[in-house]
Amino acid sequence: MKKLIIAAGTGFLGNVLVEHFKNKAETIVILTRSKKKSIGNIKYVHWDAKTLGEWKQELDDADVLINMTGKSVDCRYHQKNKDLILSSRVDSTAILGEAILACKNPPKAWLNSSTATIYRHSLDKEMDETDGEIGTGFSVNVATNWESVFFSQQTPKTRKVALRTSIVLGKNGGALQPILNLVKIGFGGKQGKGNQKFSWIHELDFTRSLEFIIENSAIQGPVNIVAPKPTDNNGLMKTLRNVTKTPFGIPLPKLLLEIGAWIIKTETELILKSRNVIPKKLQDAGFKFKQPNLTQALIDLTS
Repeated sequence: MKKLIIAAGTGFLGNVLVEHFKNKAETIVILTRSKKKSIGNIKYVHWDAKTLGEWKQELDDADVLINMTGKSVDCRYHQKNKDLILSSRVDSTAILGEAILACKNPPKAWLNSSTATIYRHSLDKEMDETDGEIGTGFSVNVATNWESVFFSQQTPKTRKVALRTSIVLGKNGGALQPILNLVKIGFGGKQGKGNQKFSWIHELDFTRSLEFIIENSAIQGPVNIVAPKPTDNNGLMKTLRNVTKTPFGIPLPKLLLEIGAWIIKTETELILKSRNVIPKKLQDAGFKFKQPNLTQALIDLTS
């Protein structure tokens, strides 16, 4: 790959992608709100994620664009944050579509973040890209609007893939560390009823799946970026206790979770929604996971 563009490539997942692709691409361009700079083959270019600027020139002759832009959902869902969560995703996607349309030689592929939260709360049915049932509520509304804007962009020369990503487990960021901290201080029991499904993916397979999508031009549309087998919250917490050799775990009922979420300014949906999602498109296309087993994945990430 000669040139890879990563929009908003300075967060947890952006850094994971840069680390994976830095020796696979001649040049990586990071679109960022920070100042312009270059480090080796990585070039940081300023953008505001909502208006056209000089940054749009970088898209010409690029091989791939990966858009990771979006305000973190790890916050309280009051109206101001709700508006920012939605607008940061929709505005950045729309302006990237405009920039691609203006290119003489546009990127061959555009991978745009989405979320596995687009599916309904499900304790029974495993959701794939064909038969998965779209849910309701604020987070689902964000996801459906996000994908609607993405797929409505006129990019006849650019293949589009919406990355319906589950919770990415990584060493240096994301959801794993806060949960680990709870387990280590003794609050590693089930959260809420504990039966809610937990769809996850190891950071290595996250980056490998995106590389696989880039290399397989037949893959397009929504793709679930998840490990093959969801666990449930009870299983997740038990596995974490075993891996960290923590002898007990106090369960946290919904009321305590609500109080705790209010104190640390987040929402319980991140813990209590049952995400029961499987990677049908990836597996049908022949993708092989290196970390399909939760226990082995957690041993790898905590060692």
